[in-house]
Amino acid sequence: MAVAPQGHSDQLHDTISALALFADLTSAELEAIAHTMEERYFAEGERILRQGLSGSGFYIILDGEAAARVNGVEVNRLGRGDFFGEISVLLGEAPSADVVALRPLRCAVLAAPQIEDFIVAHPKVAFRMLQAEARKLRNATRWRS
Repeated sequence: MAVAPQGHSDQLHDTISALALFADLTSAELEAIAHTMEERYFAEGERILRQGLSGSGFYIILDGEAAARVNGVEVNRLGRGDFFGEISVLLGEAPSADVVALRPLRCAVLAAPQIEDFIVAHPKVAFRMLQAEARKLRNATRWRS
C-alpha cells in the first residue's frame, strides 16, 4: 500500500466531487473532506481488509476494482464510488469479509477514529451512506429469499 504525497487534496477534491456519495456538497465542504482523507494505492491482489482480523478505516474507491470475499467466496464486486469498511468501523468490530484489489486500486481513506466526527459534520454524506446500506440490505434480503 502506498500513500499519496502531500498536496494532493486539490486532486482528491476534484475526484470526490464526481462521486454520488458527495453529490449534495458545496465546494467548501468537499475541500474540508479532501483535507481529512488520505489517498492510498493498493496493488492488484493486495488484501485491504481481512475477514475477522483487521479493519482500520472507511474506504471509498476512486479508481480500480475490488472484491469482497466471505470465507473465500466472492460476494460482491466494488468499483468507483463504492465504499467499504464502514460497518466494522461503526460497530468497532473486525470486518465480516476480506476486501481484495482485483486491479490496481486507488482509495480515499478516513481513519476509524475520525468517522463519528465526519458523519456528524456531514449529514448529507451520512444520508447517502445510509441509502447505500439500505440498498445492500435490500439486495441481500432478495438474494436469500
